[in-house]
Amino acid sequence: MSSLTVLILTKNEKKHIEAVIENAKQVTKDVLIVDSGSTDGTVELAKQAGARVVYRAWDNDFSAQRNFALEQTETEWVLYLDADERLNNELVIDIKRVVSTNDNKQYSMKRKSVAFGKEFNHGVLKPDRVARLFKRTHVKWVNKVHERPECKDVLVPLKGYAEHYTYPSWEHYFQKFNQYTSIWADNAYSNGKRTSMAAAYGHAIGAFIQMAIFKGGILDGSMGLVLCCNHFSYTLTKYLKLLELQRKK
Repeated sequence: MSSLTVLILTKNEKKHIEAVIENAKQVTKDVLIVDSGSTDGTVELAKQAGARVVYRAWDNDFSAQRNFALEQTETEWVLYLDADERLNNELVIDIKRVVSTNDNKQYSMKRKSVAFGKEFNHGVLKPDRVARLFKRTHVKWVNKVHERPECKDVLVPLKGYAEHYTYPSWEHYFQKFNQYTSIWADNAYSNGKRTSMAAAYGHAIGAFIQMAIFKGGILDGSMGLVLCCNHFSYTLTKYLKLLELQRKK
């Protein structure tokens, strides 16, 4: 009989940890937390909630954390969840069906984002699909940030959706902004990518047009437009950081 482990990466997720573990237990009893040095009581709360907890030092590499998680279990299936994601009932039922069927496929789940107390339907935070359910030995993660899975199995969408409670505050948003742009620039430079000031502005303008117009960000009202403008800044900043690395090295 096939089995499933839910894998959750954490660092200072006290606000979410108990709820995400309770939610994950709807699909399996085996919930594994890979913590990277929480100081807010996340680890203690996770253990009290019945999850297994292992530690891996944070080295600015999300893929390394996800690949490490794969080595900490021997179940046939793995499902990745972020601490701020919650499976709805329809998605829970479909995950159980997949695990019991036990075929050689990978599965994606739909996410609906809630940020700053508002649900978004367009632009930067429009509903998306992310591949998260795999045969454990069939997947490997690549890229330090905005990581993605490499899996040769046919990708199939799951029914239902997960609510994604991202960005509760602007302070949290800009912490992620700075962290992700720095990791992206370092990873891009290591992979041989180079840029120029003109290219940085070109990428940023293109990113704004993509989010505001083609993905309809302006349809989410003033907050949607703000996020599109911030996406311009985000894209410009990551390329400026890459340019800075070029000049230094």
